[in-house]
Amino acid sequence: MVLFFGALYGFISVAFGAFAEHGLKEAVSEADFNSISIAITYNQINAVIISAIGLGQITSGQFMKIPLLKWSAILFILGTAMFSFTIYLSVAFENPNIRTVTPLGGMMIMTAWLLVAYAGLAATKTNQE
Repeated sequence: MVLFFGALYGFISVAFGAFAEHGLKEAVSEADFNSISIAITYNQINAVIISAIGLGQITSGQFMKIPLLKWSAILFILGTAMFSFTIYLSVAFENPNIRTVTPLGGMMIMTAWLLVAYAGLAATKTNQE
């Protein structure tokens, strides 16, 4: 399921990026367009890491049995939805109030990255013993 979300988020980032460039660029303010660009970039980066974790899960590697990576995948999925998608929706519906949850999504993404880092550190320590 993690790989599914990684691929879906990758698709959405490309589709929304094309829509923004060709359909929204002239219709929204420069500030809104910059916000969308940031959201798309984060969406794309997180789609790659979510997909990598998903690929690791389906290959049944020992590394992927680390519970921290399962939690990081969940946080990446939820955090990306809360960060990038709230920006998309706030611009599309011209409703800046939607962005009130955007920072929470950003914090979830940062936590997900820290969990990946910690899982990597833990795996390194385990391999050195």
